[in-house]
Amino acid sequence: MDFIDLAKKRFSSRNFLDAKVEPEKLNKVLEAGRIAPSAVNKQPWIFIVVQEEDQLKGMHEVYDRDWFATAPLAIVVCGDHKQSWTRSDGKDHCDIDVAIASDHMTLAATALGLSTCWVCNFDRDKLSELLQLPSHIEPMVIFPLGYPADNKAANRHVEDRKPLDKIVYKERFK
Repeated sequence: MDFIDLAKKRFSSRNFLDAKVEPEKLNKVLEAGRIAPSAVNKQPWIFIVVQEEDQLKGMHEVYDRDWFATAPLAIVVCGDHKQSWTRSDGKDHCDIDVAIASDHMTLAATALGLSTCWVCNFDRDKLSELLQLPSHIEPMVIFPLGYPADNKAANRHVEDRKPLDKIVYKERFK
């Protein structure tokens, strides 16, 4: 599949089929995150796969949405602030690196017939406690992962996205 077609096919699924994700597919999604580029190749990400029933119930307490409970598993993408590169002006690139790895994972999921949704509106402290994270490890994204029970048209980007002439500038911002 052409990359642009794959990117257009990806959507935020908020309803999943009652079907397990095969370990091989899960590993491919995780591998896509592992091989992502990062600032100075620091790779400051950690992926926590949550599949056990008790842990999933705990996840629903940190992000309490009915649709979230339909996913058979979740991947929590964390950033390790002790590992990330910091620019000379103090900008920590951990969040950028985690976003790159996360996007690789969502696209890999799409290519495998799976779907996910970026969840960032969660109770960080409760999630850190549930996953027993040390203070320098920040949970940044939760990906519910599974087979989508919903779908969106790949051509939705014609109207749902700004046209290039509204976002691209030549040589300088004008």
